[in-house]
Amino acid sequence: MSHQKDADIIKTLHECMEACNHCYTSCFEEDANKMEACIRLDRECATICASFEQALSYDTAFVQEYAQLCATACKVCGDECAKHEPDHCKKCADACYVCEDACKKLIT
Repeated sequence: MSHQKDADIIKTLHECMEACNHCYTSCFEEDANKMEACIRLDRECATICASFEQALSYDTAFVQEYAQLCATACKVCGDECAKHEPDHCKKCADACYVCEDACKKLIT
């Protein structure tokens, strides 16, 4: 895959990473104990999205593996965020589900 060809998925990964990072920091303003799983999954999902984004920029040979891992992380993070009321959690869940779908399209 070339960097130009991957522009849409790179944008989606970046948007998901940003949503997860925002949710991560915002969750500390809530009851951190209640939000523990959300905080942990936000961090992991953001890291995985960022790693996949970077790998695509140098034309990785592991697109399938990254896409599978990222789709799984986005699904799990999205499901956790969807359980919570704060707007940042809802927006994060939405971004995760969009990213999950985009990653699944890369898996053959």
